[in-house]
Amino acid sequence: MAPHLAALDFGMAHLRAAGVSLVLDLSGGFLPRVLHWGADLGALSRPALEDLRLARRPQPIGFSVDGPVPVAVLPEQSAGWLGTPGLVGNRGGADFSTAFRVREATLVADDDRPDTGGRVVVRADDDTARLGLELTVELCPAGLVRQRATVVNRGASRFALDALDLTLPVPTAAVELLDFTGHHLRERSPQRTPFTQGLRVRENRTGRTGYDAAYLLVAGTAGFANRAGEAWGVHTGWSGNHRTFAERTFHAVSLLGSGELLLSGEVLLEPDASYTSPWQYGSYGDGLDDLSARFHRHLRARPRHPSTPRPVVVNTWEAVYFDHDLARLRELADAAAAVGAERFVLDDGWFGSRRDDRRGLGDWYVSDEVWPDGLGPLTDHVTGLGMQFGIWVEPEMVNEDSDLARAHPDWIMAAEGRLPGRARSQQVLDLARPEVFAHILERLDELLSTYPISYLKWDHNRDLVEAGHRTTGRAGVHDQTLAAYRLLDELRRRHPGVEIESCSSGGGRVDLAILERTDRVWVSDCIDALERQQIQRWTNALIPLELMGTHVGSGVAHTTDRRHVIDFRAGTALFGHFGIEWDITRADPDDAARLGEWVALYKELRPLLHSGTAVHADHPDPAYRVHGVVARDASEAVYAIVATATSELYPPGPVSLPGLDPDATYRVRPQAPGDVPDGNASRWGVDLPWWTPQGVHLSGRVLADVGLQAPVLFPERLVLLRATRV
Repeated sequence: MAPHLAALDFGMAHLRAAGVSLVLDLSGGFLPRVLHWGADLGALSRPALEDLRLARRPQPIGFSVDGPVPVAVLPEQSAGWLGTPGLVGNRGGADFSTAFRVREATLVADDDRPDTGGRVVVRADDDTARLGLELTVELCPAGLVRQRATVVNRGASRFALDALDLTLPVPTAAVELLDFTGHHLRERSPQRTPFTQGLRVRENRTGRTGYDAAYLLVAGTAGFANRAGEAWGVHTGWSGNHRTFAERTFHAVSLLGSGELLLSGEVLLEPDASYTSPWQYGSYGDGLDDLSARFHRHLRARPRHPSTPRPVVVNTWEAVYFDHDLARLRELADAAAAVGAERFVLDDGWFGSRRDDRRGLGDWYVSDEVWPDGLGPLTDHVTGLGMQFGIWVEPEMVNEDSDLARAHPDWIMAAEGRLPGRARSQQVLDLARPEVFAHILERLDELLSTYPISYLKWDHNRDLVEAGHRTTGRAGVHDQTLAAYRLLDELRRRHPGVEIESCSSGGGRVDLAILERTDRVWVSDCIDALERQQIQRWTNALIPLELMGTHVGSGVAHTTDRRHVIDFRAGTALFGHFGIEWDITRADPDDAARLGEWVALYKELRPLLHSGTAVHADHPDPAYRVHGVVARDASEAVYAIVATATSELYPPGPVSLPGLDPDATYRVRPQAPGDVPDGNASRWGVDLPWWTPQGVHLSGRVLADVGLQAPVLFPERLVLLRATRV
């Protein structure tokens, strides 16, 4: 990209990419204000942009100050804004309010490709408060807005920073909010509320992204859905404490905002020191699928996005738990290879005194008790079968009953004078202390250097409660988050071929910042296929399927005691990075053979699943769900019809297949092994007329707008459809 400054000569910037326009107003020396974020406005001349600025200027009758009140992406009370301020802090009780003035603004864009976005970098100062600010606002080629801010203390005394939040405005037509709640085993459960006047705040203080984090906070037009209605959403790229909010005032201002949630006294800026906020991401879409697709395209365009086929994983946790026995694990590896697995992951219990979850955590030495000859006999067996070898670690945590904690009790994060209450018998190691960081890095580096390990399942099993630096008494969640990033980054530098999964009691650490350093996330500890249908759908709202760990469990779910047939379990796991979490040495021969068929289908479909566009039908029947993946060129697609309950309709109505080329003709037919319409009609020999290997030939428009008659299914069953352009 080449610098292009002309658009800022009159204080305006118009960035366009992938059907989105972002119009920024920097006139008057104020910080950038967003005049438009949404559908592409097309090419606009300088006079047209100036008229847009004039047309969007409100009548000054709000009474906080005389004249218009410009609400910047970092809102300031000095401009008359009496809502949530962007920067909160003080210098010994003074300088509580900022009045930044822009001294330099630069637009970086491609002159030859004006519709691929660009970046505006603004440098501003507040001479009274003695603060500097650098603000970056980007429109990425996928149509995703990304912004962050850096504040610098230019004074001679300390400045206490309490908050640095950025905002994006949404139109008053956005009258509904979607965000997420949840808990362990039920992550990312959607909830909707009206977007009314006032402030709706979601705060996360767990020290990780959190099961119930806002994840995405979406504002949309009335009734916005998967395929309909305009929607604007923000995500905070940060793996520690964070704050997300929606604010609407009687001034007809509606904002979505977010930033790191700083604990009291956590960031104290000494002279010339700086603080940089997390990236805030904003996505606009015509429906939720469109909004999500921008995130997916952005992630897939990263240089380090996984580019090799995502291997079929067998993880040992629900197969053996802590019972590590070489003969048994070799047998499991043989069974895994027999069904087509490509990666074998040894879970918790291989190190120190770790025979249960109450001891040994932090002692990252291969257990002499369980592995007297080291891990070599197992790794040799696994790699000899043609599979990769992976291993479980939890480097940020420690059991009090461990050699490490006994040797260095002061390495545990705590408030002054007391330890936090145990959670899962664990405490948190203070990685921000150089000696702690160096020790953990050395142990993991040696492990990866000694054995042919190509994958780390990196867990994080407790919230950060009273997580302080014992050397200073200050809160330390901010420093701990940055230290965890540095640890991951350094290990990746030393071992670039090793892939890392972000696991956090399941899906407790899922965000775009952790995904800058990892290759997939463990979606949930719950692999009950019925629960997973919702958990995976809403995880996919932000990240593409290839980054989502989705495993087939045993016939009886470990976490819910619910029973499911193999096709429902495997068909649910198909839509993600497929794996197996099950002692398949004890599977009956029919289930093992059927599992092998699903593994083969995953291998056939993963080029489509992991590059195509995820789609979700707006099906009116709450008992049935339809979702799928359409190839980027719309040449093919695969869909799942899922019955989560019994329908009030008998037979159920038609289902639509969204996302295809409306003007193309497709052959649609059942896809084996998910081609068994298991329900009363099938059991009674009553056939669905079109349910044949030949299928039907219909246009993409007909399939989306009219649909196909769905088969009668028992609850907690699914079938697959394959669509191919002809």
